[in-house]
Amino acid sequence: MNKPVHTRTPSGEAIVILPASEYERLLELAEDAADAAFAEKALAEYRSGKGESLSSDEVREYLAEPTPLSFWRKRRRLTQAALSKQVGISQAYLAQIERGKRVGDIQLYRRLAGALRLEIEDIAPPVDEHPPGRTSRSSRKAARR
Repeated sequence: MNKPVHTRTPSGEAIVILPASEYERLLELAEDAADAAFAEKALAEYRSGKGESLSSDEVREYLAEPTPLSFWRKRRRLTQAALSKQVGISQAYLAQIERGKRVGDIQLYRRLAGALRLEIEDIAPPVDEHPPGRTSRSSRKAARR
């Protein structure tokens, strides 16, 4: 089947059945359009003076830090003690998060982002990431099998 099939559901709703390759192509085009819109927005913010940019040296510093949180705290010239007090956690807990040894809850990352004048996505680890030495319950079960 190379062409889309136009048909109707039992309730009469018009639908189109596509080959999987065409569906994947359309998904990629949609992702490209979303990426282009994001880039345009970021560029407009930068041009208006609202956006923040990093020099190549700062990018190297960013990449050298164990977590984005560590980089941004230092860039904002805050101590761990000052930031932890501002968001209501201990300095030791913040240090563990900055080293990637612990992961805070989403509300904590929201407070940290606000304190650092960032978006939460700038500092929160990916959802599926686990700190070193810790595994999810399902992966521990799989390992025992």
